[in-house]
Formats: sequence, structure tokens, C-alpha cells
Amino acid sequence: MGNAFDWQSIWKYFLILLQYLPVSLIILVSSLFVGSVAGALLAAPRLYKWRFVNGWSAAIISFFRGTPIIIQLILIFYGLPELMKPLGLDLTRVSPAVFVVLTFGLNSGASLAEIYRLSVNSIDRGQSEAAASIGMTGWSTFYRIIFPQAVRVAMPHLSNVVVSSLKDTSLAFSVGVMDMMGRGEAIGLVSYRLLEVYISLAIIYYLVFLILQYVFTRLERRMQRYSRAMT
Repeated sequence: MGNAFDWQSIWKYFLILLQYLPVSLIILVSSLFVGSVAGALLAAPRLYKWRFVNGWSAAIISFFRGTPIIIQLILIFYGLPELMKPLGLDLTRVSPAVFVVLTFGLNSGASLAEIYRLSVNSIDRGQSEAAASIGMTGWSTFYRIIFPQAVRVAMPHLSNVVVSSLKDTSLAFSVGVMDMMGRGEAIGLVSYRLLEVYISLAIIYYLVFLILQYVFTRLERRMQRYSRAMT
């Protein structure tokens, strides 16, 4: 027979697991940074139709968008050290958190690459042509005209990527990273109160989601006001 459900344990585990929230948030922020850079590098060949590189970029995006992230994590965590051995690089001592951030970063980067590409392509090309006609350089045109409009288009999709990445951080414990989920699993196995632990975890993740949702909603409203003021 299992232990009777204990409502008081939820609050107790909530306070314990909340101490590990910074670990999950560090993984989230780090992976989004990696994903932002990776997304830009993957999107550029597709935007500018660079021969050869375009095909590789499309293949990488397709792989990371088309396979489960847990499989990607296992392949990178166990496979990357093996691939680096012939090159003389020993990755066995590297922290599992590095592989987690790399995996989550590439996964989010694949989605961000498509968001970048679609957002930039949604801007009327006539604006670029008009900017070129008055002597603006390509970089100046992108930075001052294309980029601000593309950000407004991309914002709702960016919020989805951030929320999805937040939920993905719960898989970090599968390769030994002691985040909220990892600590929760350890507590549940020892106390035999997995249900109470998972309820506590659900509450924490949901509260973080609500905060992120509020932040992105405010950003979208501010951008909309700025856009109306410019028109």
C-alpha cells in the first residue's frame, strides 16, 4: 500500500524544489542564447540562398525540428564525445550541463532559424529597394528598416519558443543534471510521494510560464503602440 495523499507535502516540496529553479533558468537562458546565435547562422544561408551551405542548413533545421529532443540529447551526450576522440579531444570530463545547453540550443535554434527567415521574408522587398535608391547600405537597411519590423512579426513565435524551451529543461535530469526535475525525482523515490512532488513541480513551471507570458504580452503591446506611432 502506498502512502496516503498529503496536501501539506506539496507546500514542503514546493519550497525545496524552488531552490533549484535557478538551475533550470540558467539552462533556459543559456540554451536560448546558443539558439539565437545558431538560428541566425542557420537562417542566413536560407535567406541569401548561399549555394551548398543552404542545403546543409536546411538539413540541420529539418533534423532538429523533426526528431524528439530527448533523442537529440542522448545522441549529443553520448555520441559527441565518441566523435571527438579521433581528434584527440576528451569530452568525458565536460559537465553534462554543457551538452544539455548545446542540445537545447540547437533545438531552439532550428525553430528560431525558420522564424527569422519567415519574419524577414514577410517584409515588403520594396522597402529595401527604396532604401538602396537613397544610398543606404545593405547592413544599414537591415538594421534600421527590416530588423525592427521583423522583430514585431516574430514576437508571438519567439514567445512560443521560449515557453517550449522552458518545458524542455525538465529533461536535463535524464543525463545527470540536478535541476528541479532531477531533485524532484530523487525526493519522490525516497519519500514515495511522487504525486505530491509532481504537483509541486507543475505549480512552479506554471508560475514561471505565467510570468513569461505576462512579459511577452507587455512587449507585444509596447511594440504595437510603437508601430502605430510610427505610421
